[in-house]
Amino acid sequence: MKKKGLGRGLSALLDEPAADITARDTSMGHHRPMGGTSMLLIAHIEPNPFQPRTHFSEEALSEMAASITQLGIIQPVTVRRVGHDRYQLISGERRYRASQIAGLTELPAYVRVANDEAMLEMALVENIQREELDAIEVAVSFQRLIDEVKLTQEELSEKVGKDRATVSNYLRLLKLPPAIQLGLRQGHIGMGHARALITITDTAWQLELYHKIVESQMSVRQVEDLARTRSKSASSKTVGLRPRLNRELSKKLSERLLSKAVVRQTAAGTGTIEIDFKNEEELQRLLVSIG
Repeated sequence: MKKKGLGRGLSALLDEPAADITARDTSMGHHRPMGGTSMLLIAHIEPNPFQPRTHFSEEALSEMAASITQLGIIQPVTVRRVGHDRYQLISGERRYRASQIAGLTELPAYVRVANDEAMLEMALVENIQREELDAIEVAVSFQRLIDEVKLTQEELSEKVGKDRATVSNYLRLLKLPPAIQLGLRQGHIGMGHARALITITDTAWQLELYHKIVESQMSVRQVEDLARTRSKSASSKTVGLRPRLNRELSKKLSERLLSKAVVRQTAAGTGTIEIDFKNEEELQRLLVSIG
Protein backbone atom coordinates (compact mmCIF):
# COMPACT_ATOMS: atom_id res chain seq x y z
CA MET A 1 0.00 0.00 0.00
CA LYS A 2 1.30 3.43 -0.95
CA LYS A 3 2.38 5.58 1.95
CA LYS A 4 0.12 8.53 2.60
CA GLY A 5 2.66 10.47 4.61
CA LEU A 6 5.68 12.26 3.27
CA GLY A 7 8.89 10.38 3.97
CA ARG A 8 9.54 9.35 7.55
CA GLY A 9 8.65 12.83 8.73
CA LEU A 10 10.31 14.86 11.44
CA SER A 11 8.93 12.99 14.42
CA ALA A 12 10.01 9.55 13.18
CA LEU A 13 13.62 10.59 12.70
CA LEU A 14 14.02 13.03 15.55
CA ASP A 15 12.42 10.82 18.20
CA GLU A 16 14.99 8.05 17.72
CA PRO A 17 17.27 7.82 20.79
CA ALA A 18 20.35 7.68 18.53
CA ALA A 19 19.42 11.06 17.09
CA ASP A 20 19.30 12.81 20.49
CA ILE A 21 22.70 14.20 21.47
CA THR A 22 21.31 16.72 23.97
CA ALA A 23 21.71 14.15 26.73
CA ARG A 24 25.36 13.42 26.06
CA ASP A 25 26.72 16.78 24.83
CA THR A 26 29.15 17.50 27.67
CA SER A 27 30.52 20.58 25.91
CA MET A 28 27.42 22.40 27.14
CA GLY A 29 28.76 22.01 30.66
CA HIS A 30 26.20 19.51 31.90
CA HIS A 31 24.16 16.46 30.98
CA ARG A 32 20.46 16.67 30.28
CA PRO A 33 17.83 13.93 30.33
CA MET A 34 16.89 12.24 27.06
CA GLY A 35 14.50 14.50 25.17
CA GLY A 36 15.52 17.55 27.20
CA THR A 37 16.30 20.97 25.77
CA SER A 38 19.25 23.32 25.99
CA MET A 39 19.25 27.10 25.88
CA LEU A 40 21.38 28.18 22.93
CA LEU A 41 22.50 31.66 21.99
CA ILE A 42 20.67 32.77 18.85
CA ALA A 43 24.00 34.12 17.60
CA HIS A 44 25.30 30.54 17.58
CA ILE A 45 22.42 29.27 15.39
CA GLU A 46 22.35 29.60 11.62
CA PRO A 47 19.40 29.00 9.27
CA ASN A 48 18.88 25.67 7.56
CA PRO A 49 20.79 25.87 4.23
CA PHE A 50 18.38 23.30 2.82
CA GLN A 51 15.26 25.30 3.71
CA PRO A 52 12.96 25.09 0.67
CA ARG A 53 10.87 28.07 1.73
CA THR A 54 12.15 31.32 0.25
CA HIS A 55 9.40 33.66 1.44
CA PHE A 56 8.33 34.37 5.00
CA SER A 57 5.40 36.71 5.64
CA GLU A 58 6.63 39.77 7.52
CA GLU A 59 3.17 40.28 9.00
CA ALA A 60 3.00 36.69 10.28
CA LEU A 61 6.50 36.96 11.76
CA SER A 62 5.58 40.20 13.54
CA GLU A 63 2.48 38.56 15.03
CA MET A 64 4.55 35.60 16.21
CA ALA A 65 7.17 37.97 17.67
CA ALA A 66 4.45 39.74 19.68
CA SER A 67 3.23 36.38 21.00
CA ILE A 68 6.78 35.38 21.93
CA THR A 69 7.27 38.66 23.80
CA GLN A 70 4.20 37.89 25.92
CA LEU A 71 4.40 34.11 26.33
CA GLY A 72 7.95 33.15 25.38
CA ILE A 73 8.93 30.19 23.17
CA ILE A 74 6.40 27.42 23.79
CA GLN A 75 7.88 24.87 21.38
CA PRO A 76 11.69 24.53 21.17
CA VAL A 77 13.41 24.64 17.80
CA THR A 78 15.38 21.63 16.61
CA VAL A 79 19.02 21.98 15.57
CA ARG A 80 22.06 19.93 14.66
CA ARG A 81 25.54 20.68 15.92
CA VAL A 82 28.03 21.58 13.15
CA GLY A 83 30.99 22.78 15.24
CA HIS A 84 32.01 24.26 18.57
CA ASP A 85 29.15 26.53 19.62
CA ARG A 86 27.75 26.36 16.08
CA TYR A 87 24.34 24.94 15.25
CA GLN A 88 22.11 24.67 12.21
CA LEU A 89 18.34 24.74 12.30
CA ILE A 90 16.53 21.55 11.36
CA SER A 91 13.05 22.92 12.05
CA GLY A 92 11.55 26.04 13.56
CA GLU A 93 12.86 28.78 11.28
CA ARG A 94 9.75 30.94 11.78
CA ARG A 95 10.24 30.76 15.55
CA TYR A 96 13.94 31.53 15.06
CA ARG A 97 13.23 34.62 12.94
CA ALA A 98 10.38 35.84 15.15
CA SER A 99 12.58 35.48 18.26
CA GLN A 100 15.16 37.76 16.66
CA ILE A 101 12.44 40.33 15.94
CA ALA A 102 11.29 40.02 19.58
CA GLY A 103 14.84 40.78 20.72
CA LEU A 104 15.59 37.42 22.36
CA THR A 105 19.21 36.34 22.69
CA GLU A 106 18.58 32.67 23.56
CA LEU A 107 16.33 29.89 22.31
CA PRO A 108 15.34 26.52 23.81
CA ALA A 109 16.50 23.82 21.41
CA TYR A 110 16.60 20.08 20.89
CA VAL A 111 20.03 19.06 19.55
CA ARG A 112 19.86 16.19 17.10
CA VAL A 113 22.03 14.23 14.69
CA ALA A 114 21.18 14.72 11.01
CA ASN A 115 23.24 14.51 7.81
CA ASP A 116 22.71 16.75 4.79
CA GLU A 117 20.31 14.33 3.15
CA ALA A 118 18.17 14.16 6.28
CA MET A 119 18.29 17.96 6.65
CA LEU A 120 16.99 18.54 3.14
CA GLU A 121 14.39 15.79 3.41
CA MET A 122 13.11 17.01 6.77
CA ALA A 123 12.89 20.65 5.70
CA LEU A 124 10.96 19.60 2.61
CA VAL A 125 8.67 17.24 4.50
CA GLU A 126 7.92 19.73 7.28
CA ASN A 127 6.93 22.49 4.90
CA ILE A 128 4.93 20.38 2.46
CA GLN A 129 2.99 18.88 5.36
CA ARG A 130 2.07 22.42 6.36
CA GLU A 131 1.21 23.22 2.72
CA GLU A 132 3.27 26.40 2.88
CA LEU A 133 5.41 25.79 -0.20
CA ASP A 134 4.32 26.99 -3.62
CA ALA A 135 4.62 24.63 -6.58
CA ILE A 136 7.94 26.05 -7.79
CA GLU A 137 9.50 25.78 -4.32
CA VAL A 138 8.40 22.13 -4.22
CA ALA A 139 9.85 21.55 -7.70
CA VAL A 140 13.17 23.18 -6.76
CA SER A 141 13.32 21.09 -3.59
CA PHE A 142 12.67 17.90 -5.54
CA GLN A 143 15.40 18.85 -8.02
CA ARG A 144 17.84 19.50 -5.16
CA LEU A 145 17.16 16.05 -3.75
CA ILE A 146 17.91 14.59 -7.18
CA ASP A 147 21.04 16.67 -7.78
CA GLU A 148 22.53 16.90 -4.28
CA VAL A 149 21.47 13.62 -2.73
CA LYS A 150 21.75 11.73 -6.05
CA LEU A 151 18.26 10.26 -5.94
CA THR A 152 16.42 8.87 -8.95
CA GLN A 153 12.84 10.01 -9.54
CA GLU A 154 11.66 6.62 -8.34
CA GLU A 155 13.65 6.91 -5.09
CA LEU A 156 12.44 10.47 -4.64
CA SER A 157 8.80 9.46 -5.07
CA GLU A 158 9.26 6.80 -2.38
CA LYS A 159 10.99 9.23 -0.04
CA VAL A 160 8.29 11.92 -0.22
CA GLY A 161 5.36 9.52 -0.47
CA LYS A 162 4.10 10.76 -3.83
CA ASP A 163 3.69 8.77 -7.03
CA ARG A 164 6.32 9.18 -9.71
CA ALA A 165 3.94 10.98 -12.13
CA THR A 166 3.29 13.70 -9.52
CA VAL A 167 7.02 14.14 -8.90
CA SER A 168 7.63 14.32 -12.66
CA ASN A 169 4.89 16.95 -13.10
CA TYR A 170 6.49 19.16 -10.45
CA LEU A 171 9.95 18.82 -12.00
CA ARG A 172 8.62 19.74 -15.45
CA LEU A 173 7.51 23.12 -14.06
CA LEU A 174 11.18 24.13 -13.95
CA LYS A 175 11.25 24.03 -17.77
CA LEU A 176 8.73 26.87 -17.98
CA PRO A 177 10.04 30.39 -18.78
CA PRO A 178 11.00 32.40 -15.66
CA ALA A 179 8.07 34.80 -16.12
CA ILE A 180 5.57 31.94 -15.98
CA GLN A 181 7.31 30.36 -12.99
CA LEU A 182 7.05 33.69 -11.19
CA GLY A 183 3.36 33.93 -12.09
CA LEU A 184 2.78 30.49 -10.61
CA ARG A 185 4.62 31.45 -7.42
CA GLN A 186 2.61 34.64 -7.08
CA GLY A 187 -0.69 32.85 -7.64
CA HIS A 188 -1.54 34.48 -10.99
CA ILE A 189 -2.01 31.00 -12.48
CA GLY A 190 -2.63 27.59 -10.94
CA MET A 191 -0.88 24.24 -11.26
CA GLY A 192 -3.43 23.14 -13.88
CA HIS A 193 -2.67 26.17 -16.07
CA ALA A 194 1.07 25.55 -15.72
CA ARG A 195 0.74 21.89 -16.71
CA ALA A 196 -1.20 22.91 -19.83
CA LEU A 197 1.44 25.49 -20.74
CA ILE A 198 4.22 22.90 -20.38
CA THR A 199 2.84 21.02 -23.39
CA ILE A 200 3.58 24.01 -25.63
CA THR A 201 7.05 23.92 -27.19
CA ASP A 202 6.92 27.45 -28.65
CA THR A 203 8.17 29.77 -25.89
CA ALA A 204 6.67 32.87 -27.51
CA TRP A 205 3.24 31.21 -27.65
CA GLN A 206 3.66 30.00 -24.06
CA LEU A 207 4.22 33.56 -22.85
CA GLU A 208 1.42 34.97 -25.02
CA LEU A 209 -1.05 32.41 -23.67
CA TYR A 210 0.17 33.00 -20.11
CA HIS A 211 -0.67 36.71 -20.38
CA LYS A 212 -4.09 35.83 -21.84
CA ILE A 213 -4.74 33.57 -18.85
CA VAL A 214 -3.89 36.35 -16.40
CA GLU A 215 -5.82 39.05 -18.27
CA SER A 216 -8.94 37.02 -19.09
CA GLN A 217 -9.04 34.68 -16.07
CA MET A 218 -9.15 31.68 -18.40
CA SER A 219 -10.06 28.27 -17.00
CA VAL A 220 -7.68 25.32 -17.16
CA ARG A 221 -9.97 23.62 -19.71
CA GLN A 222 -9.84 26.68 -21.99
CA VAL A 223 -6.05 26.73 -21.83
CA GLU A 224 -5.84 23.00 -22.56
CA ASP A 225 -8.14 23.40 -25.56
CA LEU A 226 -6.13 26.33 -26.94
CA ALA A 227 -2.82 24.52 -26.44
CA ARG A 228 -4.20 21.38 -28.12
CA THR A 229 -5.61 23.35 -31.09
CA ARG A 230 -2.39 25.28 -31.59
CA SER A 231 -0.34 22.08 -31.38
CA LYS A 232 -2.47 20.34 -34.02
CA SER A 233 -2.30 23.39 -36.29
CA ALA A 234 1.49 23.60 -35.99
CA SER A 235 1.82 19.88 -36.63
CA SER A 236 -0.38 20.12 -39.73
CA LYS A 237 1.67 22.98 -41.12
CA THR A 238 4.89 21.09 -40.46
CA VAL A 239 3.61 17.97 -42.21
CA GLY A 240 2.57 20.05 -45.23
CA LEU A 241 5.94 21.80 -45.49
CA ARG A 242 8.14 18.77 -44.82
CA PRO A 243 8.12 17.11 -48.29
CA ARG A 244 9.09 20.37 -50.02
CA LEU A 245 11.81 21.07 -47.47
CA ASN A 246 13.16 17.54 -47.83
CA ARG A 247 13.37 17.96 -51.63
CA GLU A 248 15.18 21.29 -51.28
CA LEU A 249 17.65 19.87 -48.75
CA SER A 250 18.25 16.79 -50.93
CA LYS A 251 18.98 18.99 -53.94
CA LYS A 252 21.41 21.26 -52.05
CA LEU A 253 23.23 18.32 -50.49
CA SER A 254 23.51 16.52 -53.83
CA GLU A 255 25.02 19.65 -55.45
CA ARG A 256 27.45 20.07 -52.58
CA LEU A 257 28.66 16.45 -52.58
CA LEU A 258 28.44 15.89 -56.37
CA SER A 259 26.50 12.69 -55.61
CA LYS A 260 22.83 11.90 -55.27
CA ALA A 261 21.64 12.53 -51.72
CA VAL A 262 18.17 12.00 -50.27
CA VAL A 263 17.00 13.65 -47.04
CA ARG A 264 14.04 12.07 -45.24
CA GLN A 265 12.79 13.96 -42.19
CA THR A 266 9.64 13.36 -40.18
CA ALA A 267 7.31 15.95 -38.65
CA ALA A 268 8.96 15.24 -35.31
CA GLY A 269 12.34 16.32 -36.74
CA THR A 270 13.98 12.87 -36.88
CA GLY A 271 15.11 11.30 -40.13
CA THR A 272 17.87 9.89 -42.31
CA ILE A 273 20.24 11.00 -45.07
CA GLU A 274 21.13 8.61 -47.91
CA ILE A 275 24.15 9.30 -50.17
CA ASP A 276 24.85 7.21 -53.28
CA PHE A 277 28.37 6.22 -54.36
CA LYS A 278 29.49 3.92 -57.21
CA ASN A 279 32.82 2.63 -56.02
CA GLU A 280 35.50 2.74 -53.32
CA GLU A 281 37.17 5.76 -54.90
CA GLU A 282 33.93 7.79 -54.83
CA LEU A 283 33.31 6.75 -51.22
CA GLN A 284 36.72 8.07 -50.21
CA ARG A 285 36.00 11.33 -52.03
CA LEU A 286 32.71 11.70 -50.15
CA LEU A 287 34.37 11.02 -46.84
CA VAL A 288 36.94 13.74 -47.54
CA SER A 289 34.17 16.17 -48.56
CA ILE A 290 32.18 15.48 -45.43
CA GLY A 291 35.35 16.08 -43.44
